[in-house]
Formats: sequence, structure tokens, C-alpha cells
Amino acid sequence: MLSTDRDFKAGGERFAIPTQGEVEGKLMVSELVAVACLQELLKKEHAPVIERVRRRILRDLKHRCCSLKLCPHDEKATADYALQILKSAVREAGSR
Repeated sequence: MLSTDRDFKAGGERFAIPTQGEVEGKLMVSELVAVACLQELLKKEHAPVIERVRRRILRDLKHRCCSLKLCPHDEKATADYALQILKSAVREAGSR
């Protein structure tokens, strides 16, 4: 079951191992929400805004990847994926 409050549940429910479908569902929802927000933000192409968003994404990713102790290869792959989503959202927003 998809749940945003799993961490606040008591007992074994809190420590339940998510299913693959649950993980995939959460990733899909996160991506859809992120892209929808970016599309709304970027409806009118403003290069300075896009560049600020890009810099912030890279800065925040670097911080989070460091705290997760990801290897440099995984950190680069994560940043590349994030920038692909941003590029796709900018392209999609421009086509509407």
C-alpha cells in the first residue's frame, strides 16, 4: 500500500519492506509531480529561471548524494537523470 505516513506508524507496519510495485509507484508519482510542477513553472521560457532551477537541482543532489554516500558513478547517473527530467519538462512546457 502506498503511504506517505509509514514512518509514523507504530510496530511492525513501520518497518515493513515495501514491494517492488510500491517502490515503482512512489518513483512514478515523484516523477509525475516533479514534471508537472516544472511544466507549470516553465510555461513561459525564462532562461534565468531555468538555469537557477538547474543549479539548485545539482547543488541539492550533490548534498543528498553525499549524505547517502553514493559513489561518484551513481552520483553522476543521478544528476544526469535529474537533468534529463528538467530538459524534458522544459521541452514539454514549451510545446504547450
